[in-house]
Amino acid sequence: MKPTFQSILLTISGLAASFSSQAQAFHVQKIYHIASAGRWDYIAVCPVNDNIYVSHTSQVNIINKTTGDSVGVILNTDGVHGIAFAPEFKKGFTSNGRSNTVSVFDIKTNAVLTQIKTGENPDAIMYDDFSKKIYVCNGRSNDLTIIDPATNQVVKTVTLGGKPETAVSDQKGKLFINIEDKNEVVVLDTKTWKVENRWKTGGGEEPSGLAIDTKTGRLFSGCGNKKLIVLNSNNGKIINELPIGNGCDGVGFDAGTNLVFSSNGEGTLTVIKENSADNYTVLENAVTKKGARTLAVDEQTHKVYLPTADFEKPTAEQKRPGMVPGSFQILVVGQ
Repeated sequence: MKPTFQSILLTISGLAASFSSQAQAFHVQKIYHIASAGRWDYIAVCPVNDNIYVSHTSQVNIINKTTGDSVGVILNTDGVHGIAFAPEFKKGFTSNGRSNTVSVFDIKTNAVLTQIKTGENPDAIMYDDFSKKIYVCNGRSNDLTIIDPATNQVVKTVTLGGKPETAVSDQKGKLFINIEDKNEVVVLDTKTWKVENRWKTGGGEEPSGLAIDTKTGRLFSGCGNKKLIVLNSNNGKIINELPIGNGCDGVGFDAGTNLVFSSNGEGTLTVIKENSADNYTVLENAVTKKGARTLAVDEQTHKVYLPTADFEKPTAEQKRPGMVPGSFQILVVGQ
C-alpha cells in the first residue's frame, strides 16, 4: 500500500518529536576534576558569585561553576557535610561533623572568621531568609542548632526526637525537616522555635533529601526505598508517591522549570515535572555515575551539579568500595 501525503507528514512529525525529546534529555555535559583525596557529602551553589562549594573530608573546595577552575579552599572543616550562605551578612557556614562545629567564613575572601560549637555530628545546614537564622541538623544528638549570623552565636537548640537529615523553609515562618529514622517530616515554627507537627511520609522510608516549591506549597521528600513523597506543606497531606532511583540522598527543585530532581547513588538522576500542585510526571532517570547521591540545582543556569568519584573493585571485607585516588569529580548535568 502506497503511503499517503498525510501519513508521510505524520511520520515526519513523529520523528521530529522524538528527536526533540532526545535533545531535551538530561545528560552529563562536563566533568570537573578535583585532585585532592577523601570522601564528600553536600555541594552548594553560592547565590552571590559564580562558584560552587564542595564538601570534601576536612576542607571545602571552591570551583568556578562555568569553567571548573579552582578558586580556593576552606581548610580545617573536619568531617564537613554541608555549606550554607547568608548573603546579606556576607557570610558562609560549613557544618563540620567530626569536630561538632560550624565554621563561619567571609564569602568574598573565604577567610574563616570563627567556629561555633553545635550538637553532635552536624550534617545538613541551611539559611532561612525569613527568620534570618542558620539551622544545623545534628544527626547524632537528634536536635537542631539555631545560629544568629549577625552575632555568630547559638540562640537555641531544639530537640527533634529523631535523626534530622535535611531542612527547607516556606519563607513564611515554617521550617520542614526530614527525620530519617522516624519516617517523618517535622514542622518547626521559626518565630517560636517550637515543633508544631509531625507528618508521616506514608509509603516513604528513611527520608533524606528534601526540597520545596513555595509557590504551590509542595514538599518533595526523597526516600531510601526508591520513592519520592509529595506532601502539602500546609497540612501534611500526601499528594503523590513517585518512583525514583536507588540510593537517593539529595532532592532539588528548579522553580524556573518546575522540575524536581532526585540524585541517586546508583548512578541516575530522576527528573520529575510538576505539571500542577497535584499532578506530576516522571520524565526520565538520566544516567550520571555511581556514587552521585547528592546535588545542587542552579536556578540561574538550570544545571545540576553532583559530586562523585571513580571506585575500585570492592573486596569481601569492604562494606563499600574504595575511591580511586585523585578521581574526585563534579558532574555538570543539563539538557
